[in-house]
Amino acid sequence: MPSTTASQLLILVGTMTHTAAQVAQAIEMACADLISAIDVRMMDGLDPSVFDTDALYVICTSTHGTGDVPDNAQAFYASLDAQPRYLGHVRFGVIALGDSAQYPQTFANGGRRFDERLRDLGAVRVGELCVLDASVETKPESAGAAWCREWLTQALAPSEAS
Repeated sequence: MPSTTASQLLILVGTMTHTAAQVAQAIEMACADLISAIDVRMMDGLDPSVFDTDALYVICTSTHGTGDVPDNAQAFYASLDAQPRYLGHVRFGVIALGDSAQYPQTFANGGRRFDERLRDLGAVRVGELCVLDASVETKPESAGAAWCREWLTQALAPSEAS
């Protein structure tokens, strides 16, 4: 049964221009009062063993090229297929960054791809995706931090057994 008492938040960051990293850093500062520890990790070099920690997870990623995950997230994303494992114990949220004006067909697809793959492996998404649109959002750091405060409140709330 998934633990609702996780005292750590791991934010896994996929980025090309560092906007996703800046959003993660804003979350780290804005949410420190809600959870014991927040760890921001770039996706470079990660593999599915990152999910062995008893934590809540936020995937914070931009979209690159024709709807791909960013370069620093490619190997991690591929490892979720190459080394599949059941992730039913994982509770996660997604912050998907994109630009709907320049890339309407693949808008925020990097985050959506992680969301779909993690759910395919049995992980449980808490709440809705946070989609940050560069064509309308002038302060993605503030928007991401506000979303995460709400998300953490929901993720940390005691849940009823199903």
